[in-house]
Parts: sequence; structure tokens; C-alpha cells
Amino acid sequence: MNKNKNKEIAIGIITGIIATGVGVLLYLTYVSIDQDLSIATSFDTIVAQERVGSLFTLGAIPNLLAFFGFLKIKRDMRAKGVLIITIVLAILMLVYKLL
Repeated sequence: MNKNKNKEIAIGIITGIIATGVGVLLYLTYVSIDQDLSIATSFDTIVAQERVGSLFTLGAIPNLLAFFGFLKIKRDMRAKGVLIITIVLAILMLVYKLL
């Protein structure tokens, strides 16, 4: 039973990482289209403006969909994994902003 819980949490963590990556790519695509730039150029611009924290914070919004989606289909351990990765990301962004 414990192995199954760990597997479900790991699936949630992986889902959270993928959802954050997709959110970052969607945001970069939106900014790229809006300014007629490539995604790489948009990312370089965001790094140069020191807005990486904001990029990843906005990129984490799809984690909400994953979290509530898992709760709706009664996959609580997977939702816990998504919540864990969201909290880790929030702590990393806090540390990034403070340094």
C-alpha cells in the first residue's frame, strides 16, 4: 500500500513539473507572438530584465488545473504531488527574489 501511495505522489510531482513547463512555454509563446520574437529571444529578454521569477510563477498556473482535476477524479495522492511541486516552486521563487 505504501509503495502505491509513493507512486501516486511521484505521478503528481511529474505532472506538476510538466504542467509548469507547459505554462512557461505558453506564456513565452504568447509574449513571442505579441512582440514578433522567437521564443528563445523572448526568454533571453525576460532573463535580461530579471523577470525569471515572474515567468515561472505565471507558468505554475496550470498546476491549479492539474490539482483540482486530480481532486475531482478522487486522486488525492496525485493532487498532493502537484501541491508539493507547487510549494517547492514557490519556495524557490521566494529564495530567487530575495537573493
